[in-house]
Amino acid sequence: MPDYYNPEDLSRVNEIGADAPLLWKQFRNWYGHVFSEGALSRREKSLIALAVAHALQCPYSIDAYTEDCLEKGFNMAQMTEAVHVAAVMRSAASLMHGLQMRNAAERLRR
Repeated sequence: MPDYYNPEDLSRVNEIGADAPLLWKQFRNWYGHVFSEGALSRREKSLIALAVAHALQCPYSIDAYTEDCLEKGFNMAQMTEAVHVAAVMRSAASLMHGLQMRNAAERLRR
């Protein structure tokens, strides 16, 4: 069975807007503004995007932002560390939801 994610699909991203062109245009505009220079540099935003892509487990974004980070001068150590930051945040959030379980269990035991 072939992989579910097809790397060639990354180049087809604009097809997503084919049936909702106005929404796609608005999304692309928003996306462009978010990744433009601001309080954070475009370079910094790229590294954040790479980390978030890993936390969300989006292979297309991982591919795109790996390439973008390398083009912006990040090295593998920096990129790997960013991925570890995302991973620890994701696991910490999962663990903190354990309190939700404990609260529910306490309510149910009453």
